[in-house]
Amino acid sequence: MPRLLYSALLYILLPFTAIKLLWRGVRQPAYLHHWPERYGFYSKTVSQPLIWLHCVSVGETRAAKPIVEALLEKYPAHQILLTHSTPTGRQAGEQLFPHDKYPRISRCYLPYDTLGAVKRFLKHYQPDLGLLMETELWFNLIAACKAQSIPLLLVNARLSERSAKGYAKVGKLSAQGLENLSAIAAQTEQDANRLNDLLGKRVKATVMGNLKFDVNPPTDEAERGRYLRGLLGFKRPVFLAASTRNGEEALILEAIASSEIDNLLTVIVPRHPQRFDEVANLLSKYNIPFCRRSEFSVGTVAGDIPNCRVILGDSMGEMFTYYAACDVAFIGGSLLPLGGQNLIEASAMGKPVLIGPHTFNFSDATEIAVQAGAAIRVNNQQELAEKLSALMNDAEARKVMNDAAIAFSKSASGATQRLMDLIEKYLPAKK
Repeated sequence: MPRLLYSALLYILLPFTAIKLLWRGVRQPAYLHHWPERYGFYSKTVSQPLIWLHCVSVGETRAAKPIVEALLEKYPAHQILLTHSTPTGRQAGEQLFPHDKYPRISRCYLPYDTLGAVKRFLKHYQPDLGLLMETELWFNLIAACKAQSIPLLLVNARLSERSAKGYAKVGKLSAQGLENLSAIAAQTEQDANRLNDLLGKRVKATVMGNLKFDVNPPTDEAERGRYLRGLLGFKRPVFLAASTRNGEEALILEAIASSEIDNLLTVIVPRHPQRFDEVANLLSKYNIPFCRRSEFSVGTVAGDIPNCRVILGDSMGEMFTYYAACDVAFIGGSLLPLGGQNLIEASAMGKPVLIGPHTFNFSDATEIAVQAGAAIRVNNQQELAEKLSALMNDAEARKVMNDAAIAFSKSASGATQRLMDLIEKYLPAKK
């Protein structure tokens, strides 16, 4: 009965999805493409056998890279299908896995979770195995996989305390969905406990670790970072505000305005590409001289950088490069109650990390990083200014944090191998 009501609500809301796509398409035109896929209609055929991996957006797609590489190696006869829910996730998949280097990987949108759409999706692609990244509970999809005996695993699973309370409000539906999964591989003990609490006595979630610890920077990122730093200026201190969210940029600008750092250059990289122009307008409103990263290759722009106080990071697929080029990084989504973003990439590049008080989406990794001396938590923009000033004016302190960051990023690797061992129980590899 809970899933019946859930399905009925989805069908009532389905006509409004077109309005939502059109509305989002005003700011991000990519939402206007591939509409049939969102309703379960696919024209592109993919060879069998096939393993399917769902990554909602950019973060999940980047985190999936180690497991995708491992699947390609262990199952050489299988094609890999990546599904996404956002255009930025799809674009990240194209950048991480270009077709010329990864001809066995295809991608499409996962349809809305209506009964008809998910059945059409499964009938078209006929996966041997499905993997859902992080916190993706699509109840009709899960039920359809169960009915068709398709093993479906929730992997790299995380569940914040806030999300757990939300799922608890539809307890029977959540429990049924989790129960119908073949297995649940949680990031941390806390995640596993929250998932198992939703299951009641039917404990299923086990701790496998965080795949993001197994994401290695591309081999050329250090060199790309040095090149970018050369454009920015080797003698100039560079502060990176990474993955910033709506409302944070104004706080960050306030912090750097009150910091005590000579000739500071700040690089701001908004989390969502559709906000690039919005942040540019904010910088213009504050009369802050800035350059766009996307214009660096256009003749004379690089010559203007010494006169800029801010670089707007309006490019895709360069986050490791930005980390490599900076002296200190702040991880966005954490100054306001938005849950924070992944700090592991910054740590892997050996950069001191500043992070705000709101990190409930990455609470375990953040606390470990703080305790390890790889990150410093700040409670507001005033503390951000103080800690940033202290670090930028103390090279030895930065070096200590650099070393701690690299050690932290290597401390919890191995999730990929543990997950591959679990996958083999449901899809044995041919010897």
